[in-house]
Amino acid sequence: MTSSERDALRGDDLTLAYHGTVVVTSADLRLQPGQVTALIGPNGSGKSTLLRALARLHSPESGTVSLPDVPDAHALSAKDFARRVTLLSQSRPTPSGVSVRDVVGYGRHPYRGRWRQNDADGPRAIAWAMEVTGVGSMAERGVDELSGGELQRVWLATCLAQDTRVLLLDEPTTYLDLRYQVEILDLVRDLADDHGVAVGVVLHDLDQAAAVADHVVLLRRGEVVGSGRPHEVLTADALTETYGIRIDVQRDETTGRVHTRPVGKHTHRSHLTAV
Repeated sequence: MTSSERDALRGDDLTLAYHGTVVVTSADLRLQPGQVTALIGPNGSGKSTLLRALARLHSPESGTVSLPDVPDAHALSAKDFARRVTLLSQSRPTPSGVSVRDVVGYGRHPYRGRWRQNDADGPRAIAWAMEVTGVGSMAERGVDELSGGELQRVWLATCLAQDTRVLLLDEPTTYLDLRYQVEILDLVRDLADDHGVAVGVVLHDLDQAAAVADHVVLLRRGEVVGSGRPHEVLTADALTETYGIRIDVQRDETTGRVHTRPVGKHTHRSHLTAV
């Protein structure tokens, strides 16, 4: 089996534009089952636009989005595509007076008829999604009563209830405190490792990307300038050039984990005080 046959979702030679202004040029992206691919780069580098293109929410000027048995994913109906790929966007409106269970049930829309019928597998998928994300105990609570971290888990459960093999996440840790950031990223890793989900995730935190991803894609001004394993892409030279600030990089000899440190004016300031 070739690498292309293992791809759960891929974009080839994608050029993307807003109102005639090109924002992503000739980008290739591969998502594979059981792997996490992190898209990183400065604001405006095209990360979220590229992710939206993979989700068919942004039509390319040129290039293709494809699935294993579908050379052009745009040929699928909206429902058929939604049974294969789901996206958790940066922000969603919080409905008022709706329970967690019902919100998670929204993820079953590709499988339901007009009157929410013909979805025999729905109860199982909803229960599994709530269990995996740890929101089962709050099933009857209103989503407008939840904290930011709890709500993010509910939206992730909604995506999982959609029961796809590809999960796209646009900055899922934004606005979350440290605990919930770690829990969300742990869950992303579990989905890939334990359930074989192909995950594409946009992240700003370079150390988070290094920790959670099998594969990292670095974008600068709309171009893919690096693609590979974290230690191959997250180099001091590449990051310093991309972000326009000196970034030191260290690699743990025991774990192989990459750690980054942006160097600013006061980075080396001593916190020791005279006695």
